[in-house]
Amino acid sequence: MLSFDTDQDLTQNYKFLIGAVLPRPIAVVSTKNENGTDNLAPFSFFNVFSAKPMIVGFAPIRKPNSGEKKDTLINIEREKEFVINFVTEENADLINLCSTEIPHGDSEFTFAGLDPIPSETIKAARLKQSPIHFECKLKDIVSYGDWPGAGALITGEVTKVHIDEKIYDNGRIITDAWKPLGRGAGNDWFKTDSIIEKTRLTKAQIQK
Repeated sequence: MLSFDTDQDLTQNYKFLIGAVLPRPIAVVSTKNENGTDNLAPFSFFNVFSAKPMIVGFAPIRKPNSGEKKDTLINIEREKEFVINFVTEENADLINLCSTEIPHGDSEFTFAGLDPIPSETIKAARLKQSPIHFECKLKDIVSYGDWPGAGALITGEVTKVHIDEKIYDNGRIITDAWKPLGRGAGNDWFKTDSIIEKTRLTKAQIQK
């Protein structure tokens, strides 16, 4: 087995993370720019942390060439809110365009041909082409540095959930109906079209 130290090479560490931790869910985060336009950016360093309160989190890393903060982090620091939208097989190509670096203050919605729609509890817009929306108010930001590649863990409390009725049945979101995609290493993406079931052995099961 090969062994590696982690204090030398940003690129090596990043490749180990994205090659080992997979498939990764994708948060498509919408925020409000300072000039009032709508920002939209995908992040695959994303997961869930609490059911009550309902807490989700993601971690944008600083730009690897300059160490600058990404617009999403800057917007959340200022506005204290954001929306988590989701990637599907249908919207993936357009959302992938949102990772393009466009001029500061321009809208990725406009650039990618996507549609913003109003939220109910916050100012940040939702993505019409996403079948699920989590409106979030900022809970915490934990910064791990101000140099290239350093991440900031952003957590938010979900204040409102919106779900397309076509993917919802009897209290559950139906995976086969909404067809989410996950991220892998490099340019790899994962489909969820091969699902297996294994019975949980814990006594108390929320998911029953």
